[in-house]
Order: sequence, then structure tokens, then C-alpha cells
Amino acid sequence: MDRSRAIETFLDDAGWRGAERRHLAGDASFRRYERIHLAGQTAVLMDAPPPQDDVGPFIAMTNHLRGLGYSAPALLHEDTENGFLLLEDLGDGTFTNALAAGADETALYEAATDVLIDLHRRAAGDAIPAGLAPYDETKLLDEALLLTDWYLPRATGRDTPAEVRSAYEDIWRSALNMLNDISPTLVLRDFHADNLLWLPDRAGVTACGLLDYQDAVAGPPAYDLMSLLEDARRDSTPGLAEKMIDRYLAALPDVDRDTFMTGYKILAAQRHCKVIGIFTRLLVRDDKPDYLAHIPRVWRLLDAACTLPELAPLANWIRAYAPADKQQLLRELEPA
Repeated sequence: MDRSRAIETFLDDAGWRGAERRHLAGDASFRRYERIHLAGQTAVLMDAPPPQDDVGPFIAMTNHLRGLGYSAPALLHEDTENGFLLLEDLGDGTFTNALAAGADETALYEAATDVLIDLHRRAAGDAIPAGLAPYDETKLLDEALLLTDWYLPRATGRDTPAEVRSAYEDIWRSALNMLNDISPTLVLRDFHADNLLWLPDRAGVTACGLLDYQDAVAGPPAYDLMSLLEDARRDSTPGLAEKMIDRYLAALPDVDRDTFMTGYKILAAQRHCKVIGIFTRLLVRDDKPDYLAHIPRVWRLLDAACTLPELAPLANWIRAYAPADKQQLLRELEPA
């Protein structure tokens, strides 16, 4: 009730006194969203309660992306101390919703790929805001370890043995070392169908709206394209990923295909290990079991990424310590 009253005060200060509030969405974080209606106008309220969340990075990245000419929502009013933002309402047309309504999948994915092409054509100093955290080995490794620290204990019923975790960590250090010579760009990090909006009335790269980018980092260019094309939550039409990779590389002829694809597969495996761990954590820690439905897809994507010869040690580790029967076990679990 105190939070609700604080929202009313925030809306009063923003000039939206008496507005109707309707729940819009929640996500895997502590944030939630409402659509605000007043006198035929709408806006979106972001409720990001501190100290669990901080709207500062979202504000900074919104301003940066809009400054580059992309369709991030305009900031209408801010209360950073209490974790409230009032945002431009870009509608309900996430790629997920647009595709369910019959939108052309290729057109949507071309629009998203073109945003990345445009971003990655920019000099690093223009694309990456000053002071942005790097997506370095420490961060990438910590994320990959979510599989050993959350998934394996739940799937096996015991803590991951130290030597098993150490072997996994060594495999990842070796794999991530292959990314060291790749020049960084801005990585939005959760660039996928649920966080992209189809805005067909806008032209060029602005036809793809952007959401949920507050965790952006400076990292390898392949990451966001991989995140788009290897989506934990949906299967794309066969051949679509290859078409988008070809589109991206054709537009960036200075990018070496083999080097790019090696990085793409390593990052895909890293993300899939991370996501399996996160979806398990959502079950165990946060009592959110719905994400388990996506784990079979993520395992398929991880298995495909591990066909890269450089990831053979990871494939062998998975066969030894996370075989198919362990994978199936987790899918059948209910919240503890």
C-alpha cells in the first residue's frame, strides 16, 4: 500500500493526477510495469523498487540509444530515489506479440538485424558510452557458472563437487580466451523477441523498438545477434538464423566470417549455460516455475553450439556431468 501511494504521488507530480492504472507486465527481475491512461493519452510506468533495482542505468542507456537515433522510449518523468519512471508508450507490439498476430517473421528479424548492423558500423567511441562496464572474462565466467551453481544441484540433489566445478571453470577460461582479440561494441545483452517492438509506421532502424537494455555492456559484436537468433523462449523458422547472419556479414564486409562464427558459437554456449542456471534459480529461489518450460529448447541450442570443435571439452563435460537423464529430471520438478 505504501508503494501504491508513492506511485500516486509520482503520477501527480508528473501531471497525470487521476490517471487510470492497468497492470501491463512483469519480468524475471523485481521490475513491473503499468499502462497509465488519462484523457485519451497513455504512458508506461516502470516500478523498479530499490535497493533491489536501480533505474539509473536504464535512464543513462535510454538517453544514449535515443541519441544514436534508435527507438528507445522517451523518458517523460523520473523519480530515481524511489525507482519510478514514466515512459513513452510504444504499444504492445513486441516481436512475440506481433508474430502471434501474423506479422512477417523475416521482416521483423531483418529490422532487428539492421539495428545491429547500424550500431556495429559506428566507431567504438560513438557506440559505447563512456564508463560502460566491459563484458569481460570475469563477468562471462560468473554467468556460465550459474549452470554448476544452480542447475546441477537442483538436478542432482547435491552440491556440485569442487573438482567438477573447477574443471568446468577451466574449460570456460580456455574458451573465453578466444574472444580476447575481438574489438568491443555496445552489447544490449537481452536482444530478443520479448524485448523488441515492431513499429512499422517508423522508418529504417527506428521500426525496431528497444526495451530492457539497462544491463548493456561493452563486448563482442556477435553477442546480440546470437541472442536474437538463439532465443530461449521461441523457435524461429528453419533457415532464418542463417539468413540473418548472411545479411549481417554482407553489410559488414570487413568482418571475417570464420572468426565471427567462432565467437558467435562460444557466446551462444555461454548464454545458454547462463540461461539454464537462471531459469533454475527462478524456480528455486523465486518460486517462478514457468521458465522451466523453455529449458528443453535451451539444451537443444546448447548442444548445437557445442558442435564447434573448440567447444568439444564442454560437450564432453556435459556428457559426463549433465547427461540427458539429469536434464529431463529438472524439467519435471515442481517448486520446492
